[in-house]
Amino acid sequence: MASLSVKPGQRFTMPDWQNNSVLISADAEQQRYNSHHIRQEGRALRNETGNQARWDEHNTRTRLNDRITSVDRWREALARCLTDTDLEIDALTKVKEAAENALQAKNLCLDVAIECLTFRESRRDIDIVRDPVEEELLREVKVIEKTKKELQQRVDEAFKQLCLLKEARQQLNCDHRHKVETLELDRQCVSFNVTSGNISFKVNPTRIPDGTSALREWELNSQCNKDRAEAEMRASVDLRGAITLSIAQTNNELDAQRIATEFALRKRIRDMEGALSELRWQEQNTLEEIAEMEEEIRQLEEDLRKRTLDLKVAHTRLETRTYRPHVELCRDQAQYGLTDEVQQLEGTIRALQQKRTESQDALDALYRQLHRIQTDIGYKTNSLQLDNKCMDTRRKLVIPVEKFEPEVDAVNRTRNLPRNSQLEL
Repeated sequence: MASLSVKPGQRFTMPDWQNNSVLISADAEQQRYNSHHIRQEGRALRNETGNQARWDEHNTRTRLNDRITSVDRWREALARCLTDTDLEIDALTKVKEAAENALQAKNLCLDVAIECLTFRESRRDIDIVRDPVEEELLREVKVIEKTKKELQQRVDEAFKQLCLLKEARQQLNCDHRHKVETLELDRQCVSFNVTSGNISFKVNPTRIPDGTSALREWELNSQCNKDRAEAEMRASVDLRGAITLSIAQTNNELDAQRIATEFALRKRIRDMEGALSELRWQEQNTLEEIAEMEEEIRQLEEDLRKRTLDLKVAHTRLETRTYRPHVELCRDQAQYGLTDEVQQLEGTIRALQQKRTESQDALDALYRQLHRIQTDIGYKTNSLQLDNKCMDTRRKLVIPVEKFEPEVDAVNRTRNLPRNSQLEL
């Protein structure tokens, strides 16, 4: 008969078995409870973090859009300021060129005035006089030099102001360019999303880069650039007005001086023509008087010759009567008459000789005076020609150079003038 084998080892009791089952069930329930709790917490965390992430992304996008709006507003303001600055630079450049042209035109006026003074240096003898024409020409030279100095100062001021405007424009342009780049970057940031292909992790993205500025400093920088450009534009507008006024004033002043000079020159020409007419009249009268005096001297010499012949006759009669014989040689009335006639003729001859000498002296004086008159006529004719040359030269101030053909040009400095140059008065 076979016997039942028994396994060696520990045997659990029923209560142990039951307790083990209860423990396993309790542990399962606890694990399920813990898992459910964790799931609920995970769901809540997912909801919270998801909402927070979407809200943060929305806030970030809103802030980026607001920043884009702010930067774009400044970009538009700087662009308008840049446009205004460019317009002001162009306007100031044109005014500066107008001042330079006016300054260049003054060179022609100065050349003409100096040429007129050089012409008048060719006057001779008594006509080398400090007359009103020379005073007006010297005053005109001073006025031209003063206006040139003033215009040159205005040109220098315009150049400096242009430099300041261009410097302000450069800062504006740099700020505007930076804002354009910033707008492009911020708009690119707005366009990023989770499906973008160029997103990735970066090294220390929350670092503060070197050179980072505060928002207030950023606004002050843009405002300062804009304010400086506007201040330079206001200064440029004031300077343009001053330059325009200076050009008008210098032109008016020079025009007035030119009119005064030409008035004095015309008056001098009229006076010279009057003096020439008077001298020619004196020359004609002197020539007539010389002719009459020469005729008078001829008559005196003729009368002197006749009286000399009469005296010879009287002397011959007296000498012949000395040969009367004896008592016939008496002092009769004929003798007294012949003696008186001889004395009278000798006195007449002496008077005629003295008068002839006086007439010859007067004739010599008339010839000297005629030579003086003719010499003075030559001087004044030369002076009149020089003043007419001055008037002819001054036509350059109102007639284009290519249409001006002077009769005689003794000064080389105005021969090679630029074409199409004309003084605007």
